[in-house]
Amino acid sequence: MASFSTLPNFRRPTLPSKIHSISHCFSRYPFAILSAPRTQVNVRGSNLRIRAIDAAQPYDYEAKINDRFEKRTKLKIAIVGFGNFGQFLAKTIVRQGHTVLVHSRSNYSDVARELGVVFFSDPDDLCEEHPEVILLCTSITSTESVLRSFPVQRLKRNTLFVDVLSVKEFPRNLFLQILPLEFDILCTHPMFGPESGKHGWGGLKFVYDKVRIGSEKSRTNRCDHFLNIFAQEGCVMVEMCCAEHDRHAAGSQFITHTIGRALSRFGLESTPINTKGYDTLLNLVENTEGDSFDLYYGLFMYNKNALEQLERLDMAFESLKKQLFGHLHDVLRNQLFENAEGLDAPEDKQIFTKLLPNGTAVKPTQRS
Repeated sequence: MASFSTLPNFRRPTLPSKIHSISHCFSRYPFAILSAPRTQVNVRGSNLRIRAIDAAQPYDYEAKINDRFEKRTKLKIAIVGFGNFGQFLAKTIVRQGHTVLVHSRSNYSDVARELGVVFFSDPDDLCEEHPEVILLCTSITSTESVLRSFPVQRLKRNTLFVDVLSVKEFPRNLFLQILPLEFDILCTHPMFGPESGKHGWGGLKFVYDKVRIGSEKSRTNRCDHFLNIFAQEGCVMVEMCCAEHDRHAAGSQFITHTIGRALSRFGLESTPINTKGYDTLLNLVENTEGDSFDLYYGLFMYNKNALEQLERLDMAFESLKKQLFGHLHDVLRNQLFENAEGLDAPEDKQIFTKLLPNGTAVKPTQRS
């Protein structure tokens, strides 16, 4: 191999020319050289050592990594039923950075624009956007008709369907019956609403049941990312099967609504001397009056445990009345008999006159 010294017209560069070459290299490839941990250049036996000094990079790696993480955890969610409760959930979902599409029979385009979501009047157009999650926020009574008419054939084949109804066995069975096997199913119930959750969701219960979630990592992650919407807000996450939920809800939520609506019809009003207990009843009336009768009817009609709870409530009220009236009866009896003891005839009181068969009076006899 020929050496530099043997090449024709080759002149060994002087020190200044070498330094000029190095500086020229810096100007052409600043990031490549400065980002190197250590570079050594031998100049006539001496070492010229260049060290990286945390030079600026052509882009922010940390921001790029964070952006990729955000994209992996953020979802495209379609809310079907954009009424009071759908709008209530959309505010928080949008604030967390998720993409929200909405559809409803009524025109809520102005409200959607204010919340920063996209409104679709046609469900086919909504499905063409291929949302990852379909969140049903319809009323209990209209859920079946909405689901049966929904163009699921336009969705991706593993789309996640979620409901937020106050009953759980009914939507679970409906999803399993109507949706193709490829679709994932998550039944949920936020145990709060626009009134009880207006100051935040922290400490409020969120019940869920992973009815059918595919085993692929992407599908389990998607389900977890959706649940994290509520966990991130401080909800108490309660995993519970749909049947168990309905048993508990019939004894709590349905009875709560029943008492609240009964007191509303009773005409409960505030007074100048309210006790804390009475204020609690007034708040109960206010909260239940904020919900539609359709919700209350759905709690009764679509939860098989509700009728039993209503009958138990009726029996308890009748038992309480009997106890009150029974105690009152005992008090009255005691008063009557105590007064009757003072009505006995004196010792010299004559016996009533007896009559003979012919009507002749017989002289009354004296007591011996």
